[in-house]
Amino acid sequence: MKRVLLKLREALFSVLPITAIVFILAATPLVNLSSTELIAFGVAAVALIVGIGLFSLGADLAMMPMGEHIGDGLTKSKKLTVLLIVCFVMGVLITVAEPDLSVLAEQVSEVMNNLVLIITVGVGVGLFLLLAVIKIIFRKDLSALLLFFYMVVFALAALLIESGKNDFLAMSFDSGGVTTGPITVPFIMSLGVGIAMTIGGRDSNQNSFGLVAMCSIGPIIAVLALSLTAKGDLTYTVPDYSVQESLSHVGLTLGETALNVLRALALIVAFFLVLQFTVLKLPKQKIIAIIIGITYTFVGLVIFLTAVEIGFMPVGFKIGSELAENRVALVIIGLGLGMVTVLAEPAIHVLNKQVEEITEGGVTKKEMLIALCIGVGLAIAMATLRIIFNFSVLFYLIPGYAISLGLSFFVPKIYTAIAFDSGGVASGPLTSSFILPLAIGACSEIAPDSILSLAFGVVALVAMIPLITIQVLGFKAVVSQKARRRIIMNRILAADDEQIINFSWE
Repeated sequence: MKRVLLKLREALFSVLPITAIVFILAATPLVNLSSTELIAFGVAAVALIVGIGLFSLGADLAMMPMGEHIGDGLTKSKKLTVLLIVCFVMGVLITVAEPDLSVLAEQVSEVMNNLVLIITVGVGVGLFLLLAVIKIIFRKDLSALLLFFYMVVFALAALLIESGKNDFLAMSFDSGGVTTGPITVPFIMSLGVGIAMTIGGRDSNQNSFGLVAMCSIGPIIAVLALSLTAKGDLTYTVPDYSVQESLSHVGLTLGETALNVLRALALIVAFFLVLQFTVLKLPKQKIIAIIIGITYTFVGLVIFLTAVEIGFMPVGFKIGSELAENRVALVIIGLGLGMVTVLAEPAIHVLNKQVEEITEGGVTKKEMLIALCIGVGLAIAMATLRIIFNFSVLFYLIPGYAISLGLSFFVPKIYTAIAFDSGGVASGPLTSSFILPLAIGACSEIAPDSILSLAFGVVALVAMIPLITIQVLGFKAVVSQKARRRIIMNRILAADDEQIINFSWE
């Protein structure tokens, strides 16, 4: 019970800032939220606290230990083929079960077969998870792999523009963020830790990161490639974001969310049980702890996702549409909301905890949170500017990735791996269900005919900016360390020999 209360307290401090900003906005002339919308948002915020707290505890008890045990057990068995097959299959199955991917597929169903898109993206994630595991085993450089595959991404983007299918562009880059959801992230990250720690070596800490980064590239390449084969123009109809519509389907939303989460968790658990009886053979106590953790994870995610869809999505859309009248306020408030939204992303806490443990305090949770808050805040502000001035998302993505990939050759490799993992984690369900509706609301007032090309892309920016901010954090750490060493050496060289060597003959 003590651990539950501790997690709930952490969740309270995560959700409180975004809740406070929304209620403060409601008290100003900038946004006119009805009492029904405020009550729904307030109840959803309380549910969000409960959901994040339970999910975080479940991740500690089940998702992370399962990933580590699978990575550790299969690596110790020295059956490389089995390890790679398991990683590929799990990558495909978990991705296919991600609720966010189904939402993405539904939005392009008129020009692209849902099932084909979902399976293709799943295979993309599976292949890149397999490549990420190979990277760990054979200790390959992550920066070189990222540079190569992002060159492939932008080559496909150029072909898409050449073929006149620009509307698919922003959505394709968004797919990299939405596919690595709260179910997959803790498991994939812990799988990397289990494999890297078992293999050992001087760079085992560094090698344990990078799996989420690689798995974020697969969906982008898959959707870009599929978009090249799509026939017809991509159409997008703005959903009914009214709070009345959301409240009228509470039971249906809860049931669908529970089913989606159950399906995703069941695939992981089923695979884990097969490996438990064949390879792992963990003691009974650990299995009981994992079962309890899975229960916490399931309940927490269902509460979180339902609360976000019913309370946060309608309010996000309303704030965006009303702030569109005051464009300076739209940018400034977008910056503020972005900075606090990342605090409430459930997988962020899993990432920060793991980073602090792996780096042995070299990168603290506080430093990570500050870097992510600044990064995501800037991303949302940049997204609002794009809506106002109507330009392609590539004007951000090309220089952004050029800078982030360039930095990877100058900062310690562990910071690069952490940064690229953070991009996939930061663009979680709250970004998709609060910030994206906010962008859609603003775009529906400013440029209603360009929602797909302008409002979409915000998730891609949220995934990109932390790559720069966290690597800058790493660059700062290197510079500070060199400066401290230089100061120490100067003091030693400037010291008086008589003060250093002072013998007493008494």
